[in-house]
Amino acid sequence: MMRLFPSLCRKPRRLVLGAAASLSLAACSVGPDYKGPPHVAPAAEHAQAFNRADPARTPAQEPLAQWWTGLNDPILTRLITAALQNSPDVKQAAARLHTARATQRERFAGFFPGGGAAAFWDRTRIPTGDITSVLGGSGAEQAMTLPPAIKSDSYGAGFDASWEIDPFGGNRRGYEGARAQSEAQLAQLADTRLRLVADVARNYVSLRDVQNRLALMERTITIERQMLDLTRQRRAQGTASQEDVARFAGQLAQVEGAIAPMKAQQASYMDALATLAGREPGQLDAMLASPAPVPVPPALVPVGNPADMIRRRPDIRVAERDIAANNAQIGQAIGQYFPKISLFGTVGFTGANGQRFFSGDSFSYMGGPTLEWSILNFARTNSRVGQAKGGRDAALAHYQTVVLAALQDAEGSLSRFGRQREYVLKLDEARTASDQSWTLAQQRQRAGTLSVIDALDVERQRIQIEQQQAQARASMTTDYIAVQKALGLGWQAAPATQPVAAQSPAH
Repeated sequence: MMRLFPSLCRKPRRLVLGAAASLSLAACSVGPDYKGPPHVAPAAEHAQAFNRADPARTPAQEPLAQWWTGLNDPILTRLITAALQNSPDVKQAAARLHTARATQRERFAGFFPGGGAAAFWDRTRIPTGDITSVLGGSGAEQAMTLPPAIKSDSYGAGFDASWEIDPFGGNRRGYEGARAQSEAQLAQLADTRLRLVADVARNYVSLRDVQNRLALMERTITIERQMLDLTRQRRAQGTASQEDVARFAGQLAQVEGAIAPMKAQQASYMDALATLAGREPGQLDAMLASPAPVPVPPALVPVGNPADMIRRRPDIRVAERDIAANNAQIGQAIGQYFPKISLFGTVGFTGANGQRFFSGDSFSYMGGPTLEWSILNFARTNSRVGQAKGGRDAALAHYQTVVLAALQDAEGSLSRFGRQREYVLKLDEARTASDQSWTLAQQRQRAGTLSVIDALDVERQRIQIEQQQAQARASMTTDYIAVQKALGLGWQAAPATQPVAAQSPAH
């Protein structure tokens, strides 16, 4: 390390001229300029619509940012609002953003002069002779006497300042990197909100699905018990075998045994929703315990186009900002090849007499430029530049991975949503046929051409179709949620609604 400290400067005009010359050099910055992310998916960037989207049901129109409002479920909206406000994950991501922005401000403050003030008062005592020892008594005690001494006071106060001019732009590259990292944390916060909204919606749909299936299971149990009772009566009359009784008893036990794990799932989903909303498990049971229909997507679901999705998704934004941050690190490392130029100065008053402390004789100042150049560390600087370039190349590859994975996620989600919608339509047709069969069975039973147990069996089959239909509708809504998450929607602030309270949906 080589440092050049000039002696006392008596011509402030030279300082001003030197600073102006240094600032004129500050227009350039070493290292590569960042020119934006690479084009890793040119076909998607120019596509007018997604390949797997159904133009009739998922048109390439601007999607709804707060997509959950399209499900028309007030309780779900309130849960999402509470989660966005109270989730510990969101608070943690917001704290990281606050830290990154503070780092960015610290980097920016480095462009301006820094300094401080100090003051002191010292008292000094200097002896003028030797210390003598006098022994008294039996020699067990020793007394010390101090000789005359000179005492003096000194006072001082001053202000010092320094300014690194950064003519080659290494510090500016550092600020660019800090700003990119701050923006990456902002996108990370958005990604946390996006995932949180999707998690709340998925758990809510699963809760409503299991509640509806529990109600259908209770109806099935009632029918199975009636069929078992009728079979036992027929057995007593000799028109049914013991094998028939055992078969119906096994069916009843199988249905009753499925209730317990479904109730455990219901409790698990309610606890998960409470946790996501920043509440303790069990605190939302009163609001969620009453069954409600599974929310279904609207008939038309606008999805936009791939280019908008790439610009919108927060995880892609995080990866892009990582490229910018690593690119800035290259310039920051290259800046170590060049000397650092700083201006420093100090002014103050020093003296031994407090009454004449602020007189002209006590005033002093010093200032001048400083040059620091690590001329023997070029090998280390080469290594740092190579490391920075490697980090930039890795960030480029990671960006490509994230973009391609996002496109795959969007296309796959759209395909599953479309196919599940077709399956729901087919089950709706099956439900209609089952209802007709049940109506005919009731008519035949009243006419005496169909036994009661056969009519009950038709109703049991109808409930099974209804269970399949309910599960399919829940899966379709879950696939709809996956589409919105894949499109990068849901991280915007939720609309103001009533806070989550421990009450039933009727309230």
